[in-house]
Amino acid sequence: METNPKKIALAYSGGLDTSIIIPWLREQYDCEVVAVCGDIGQGDEELADIQRKARDSGASEIFVDDMQEEFVRDYVWPVVRAGAVYEDKYLLGTSIARPLLAKRQVEVALETGCDALCHGCTGKGNDQVRFELTYKALAPHLKVIAPWRIWDIQSREDAIDYAQSHNVPIDATKAKIYSRDRNLWHLSHEGGELEDPVNSPSHSVWTWSVDPDDAPDEPAEVTIGFEQGNPVSIDGEELGAADLLANLNRLGAENGVGRVDLVENRFVGMKSRGCYETPGGSSIMTAHRELEALTLDRATAHCKRKLALDYADLVYNGLWFTPLREALDSFVNKTQENVSGEVTLRLHKGRIDVLSRTSPYSLYSLDIASFTMGADYEPKDARGFINLIGLPIEARSRVMTGVDES
Repeated sequence: METNPKKIALAYSGGLDTSIIIPWLREQYDCEVVAVCGDIGQGDEELADIQRKARDSGASEIFVDDMQEEFVRDYVWPVVRAGAVYEDKYLLGTSIARPLLAKRQVEVALETGCDALCHGCTGKGNDQVRFELTYKALAPHLKVIAPWRIWDIQSREDAIDYAQSHNVPIDATKAKIYSRDRNLWHLSHEGGELEDPVNSPSHSVWTWSVDPDDAPDEPAEVTIGFEQGNPVSIDGEELGAADLLANLNRLGAENGVGRVDLVENRFVGMKSRGCYETPGGSSIMTAHRELEALTLDRATAHCKRKLALDYADLVYNGLWFTPLREALDSFVNKTQENVSGEVTLRLHKGRIDVLSRTSPYSLYSLDIASFTMGADYEPKDARGFINLIGLPIEARSRVMTGVDES
């Protein structure tokens, strides 16, 4: 006979869902609830009084850890090095945060003697997969509780009613029903009128970046420095990972860059629509791609581009703590050994333009690439490899057209 858990570690954000889960767990299981929150750049507004809110909701313990540097250095930068973008648009801001948050939740659960883990992900979303696959990788013996799959609450409106009836402090209202997720890498928006892809996002959706039409008339220029694929400096000043990203977020947001309106294929089988703001990340990904164009040979670059799609799928699907991700990282890290240098960008009213790129490992040869014929490239050599490459094409053409080979 299965026994009820006595102490549950909850992945806690202070938002609507996790706030009502605390009293629900206590009612359902007569247990202690340990709230675990990771600061990965949500902002002071979201984290303000989070410990008080958790205790007022009924948590027996609350852990809030600053993980911003770890998040960017160990989770975001690998995505950058891999060039991973999901379905051509999504820079994986929510996807890449979940493994780290779930890892910390497991660590706290084991440290505090919890016998179960709980998350507030909906039964239709990708995040339930990301959290639970991490649990399976790191603590398969702990029971997993997913309230949205078992309770009677069916909507965010129901959740708000529950919070009000149990005197749970929340910020969500029925008039402003967007679901948002923010960290140092991005800000996502879902729900409300965005659920219908016919509707364009209203001005109230975007809360981080300025409208490109309202951005400064004068463009901003920024030079991003890289070492082995990792961003390390802005305009020549070396910065830590979190500080560097925060500075580029500010600059990008001021110039209206990084907005994406996307209909995507969820891992759980349905299409969904979301709007994303990634002001600093968009600049970084653009600069990194340009630096790779300068420093990677063609075969490696093309192979890496194919594997970047697999890497993006892997992250999106919650398969971070797997041998495949580790193997892909080994390949990616090898490709990044010479991806060092600087790329200068112009940010202007939502656009990102590349002004220059330079690297001590550049494979670009001006002598060879120049239209001026020189000793480093013999045009007559082209005839031989064209004939060899074209041999099967020519042979087939002769057969199909009946042209005599003699």
